[in-house]
Amino acid sequence: MKKIALLVLFGSFCTAKISAQVMAAKAQTVVIKSVNLRCWTCKEKLEEYLVRENEDNMQSGMLKRTYNLLAGEIRVQYLPDRVNLDAIKTAINNAGFDADSTVAAPDAYKLLPPICKRKEDGGGPQKGKPCHVEPY
Repeated sequence: MKKIALLVLFGSFCTAKISAQVMAAKAQTVVIKSVNLRCWTCKEKLEEYLVRENEDNMQSGMLKRTYNLLAGEIRVQYLPDRVNLDAIKTAINNAGFDADSTVAAPDAYKLLPPICKRKEDGGGPQKGKPCHVEPY
């Protein structure tokens, strides 16, 4: 009987320790600037790409993404044990968008609609035509 009690006690201790290790990976949040992420169309293109990338290559490590189109920012909540910041920036670059100091992949950037290009390339909101609000 004592052996069974010790086994149960040892088993519950091991289970608790494993659960604590699994939960130890806390989500982190990062804000990434992108000079060519200024309109609703750009947000939709990037979000579509990141959803696919998150499922296919990042072990669903990106938990949440929020966009501030007026500031050209994306806030990403992610699990660092599944994906790292460099992989997130690379995914953004591969979608055609700049991410902080890293520049968009040239081939992907060429495929973006004109409004999603950098300002120096004629992209971004046009005067009198705000594009940072959701279209109806």
